[in-house]
Amino acid sequence: MAELAGIGQYKTVDPKFVRSAKAEADAIKSGISKEYIESRGGVNASGYYGDSWSAEKNLTPEEYDAAVQSAIKAGTSTGAAVNAATNKKQGISVSNGSGIVTGQTSGSSTADAAAKLKAEQEAKAAAEKKLREGQSAYDLLFSEFDRYGMGALVEPLKQFITEGLSRDELTLRLRQTDTYQKRFAANAQRIKSGLRALSEAEYVGLEDQYQNVMRNYGLPASYYTKGDMGVQQGFEKFISGDVSAAELEDRIQTAQNRVINAAPEVSKALREFYPDITNGDILAYALDPSQALTNIKRKVTAAEIQGAAAGQGFNKITPETTQEQIRALEQRANYLAGYGVTGEAARQGYQTIGSFLPRASQLGDIYAKQGEGPFTQTTAEQEVFGTAGATEAQRKRRRLAELETAQFSGTTGAAQGALGRERAGQF
Repeated sequence: MAELAGIGQYKTVDPKFVRSAKAEADAIKSGISKEYIESRGGVNASGYYGDSWSAEKNLTPEEYDAAVQSAIKAGTSTGAAVNAATNKKQGISVSNGSGIVTGQTSGSSTADAAAKLKAEQEAKAAAEKKLREGQSAYDLLFSEFDRYGMGALVEPLKQFITEGLSRDELTLRLRQTDTYQKRFAANAQRIKSGLRALSEAEYVGLEDQYQNVMRNYGLPASYYTKGDMGVQQGFEKFISGDVSAAELEDRIQTAQNRVINAAPEVSKALREFYPDITNGDILAYALDPSQALTNIKRKVTAAEIQGAAAGQGFNKITPETTQEQIRALEQRANYLAGYGVTGEAARQGYQTIGSFLPRASQLGDIYAKQGEGPFTQTTAEQEVFGTAGATEAQRKRRRLAELETAQFSGTTGAAQGALGRERAGQF
């Protein structure tokens, strides 16, 4: 072992020293560790350690056997006979009671051996404790991830169990693995965008909320099908874009209630304005997290405004309508949407415009010589929807009404006057 490898207090093993497997086995049975025996250079047949034996001072195996046989014949203690023989040759005898010499020529060797043995035992106990703690931390982390079907993410951490890492330390190691980073890929994009990374529980919880919302609205399972490790590819964009479950639901409602179930004119306008959208793509379009929610609503509103106008006979898109004209209609609808015009407001507004624009346009042409310019659809939209130029548009229509009233009130005859008042009132 490492703590025994550098022992320097013992002498070099005598080249004439011959190790005895039987003697070493007897020593191990008596409680001496194999590592300690190795650190001392082994034990020979006469019971000496290799680093304390010398041919000149210590008993040879033959001398050892002779002492033992003499004791047996005399019926005395073999240990005492060995000690006596050693005393005679070396002048000392240190025994641990089993006939195995355990030290050099000083009693300090026994104390050193005991200290080394204690150190070994303490090191072993510390290693076992570290292993238990590491296993416990691993089991806790594995159990937590296995609840979400992601236990396999944690398995590579088994190699760190012997280090006794805590659960937090294991979690840090886990987050550095490629598999983990693929599973929670949206966190990297969140950090790049200045957002905080979500915890594993928050991340999975948000995925579950998305899935529940989509199920509740009857979206196809393809929108939230799980892949390896429970990854739902479509959700990565939502999470990286910080889209909440409530915002996701709002997007779906926008798509379903305002587009899919809308009047045909609205669906037609949406497709004309944004040609890449098909019937099957409308939901996916509304759910694209790269589009801010406000922009999605504005585009849908623009389609509703165009649909409301077309429903009243304005801004009709026909096969002859050029792409340039369609783009102009889209820009006009977005312009009105920017003034807060909603789909419902547009429907009511174009009904109102349809009630007076034909006559107002006619009067504008009639009184053009008197300094009144033409009264166009744009003029009517300015007045009704309150966009830039609304005050001037109101003044122009009021002035045309006054001119018409003045013209008819200047004629003779009750019938003509009544007709003038009636027509003026209609306008």
